Amino acid sequence: MLEYWIHVAPLGTFIATLAWFIIGLPTMLGAYYQSWKARQEAKQAREGALHSKNCLEFVSGDGSCINLVPLDTLHTLPKPGDVVMLPGRGMGDGEFRPGAYLVDTIEHIYSQSDAKGSRPQEARLTKAVAQVTSLNPVLAV
Repeated sequence: MLEYWIHVAPLGTFIATLAWFIIGLPTMLGAYYQSWKARQEAKQAREGALHSKNCLEFVSGDGSCINLVPLDTLHTLPKPGDVVMLPGRGMGDGEFRPGAYLVDTIEHIYSQSDAKGSRPQEARLTKAVAQVTSLNPVLAV
């Protein structure tokens, strides 16, 4: 009986090693990747860029967001004094109705470029904030 266990013991270590490479290693790599992604998302949340990154944000005088427009879809940014047509928050009893808005100020927010091949100290436009005033007449019903 002792001779049987001596011959089976190397087979058991082989199976354990094989199970580690098939099950354990991918699980460990997946857990590491998830923790790395969580750290990246936490870093972005601390920077405050997670909500409206790479967007032009239209805000009212009290700081409420009216609309977000991706920067990639714009040919040019609006200038102070421009009139823009915004869809607002729909046709219901919402605070912001669709219509014309006057651009009061534009704020440009830049961040360090993390793109591959970027130059040292290179910055890119991360977000633009346009403060607007409604030109819509108030409808009394």
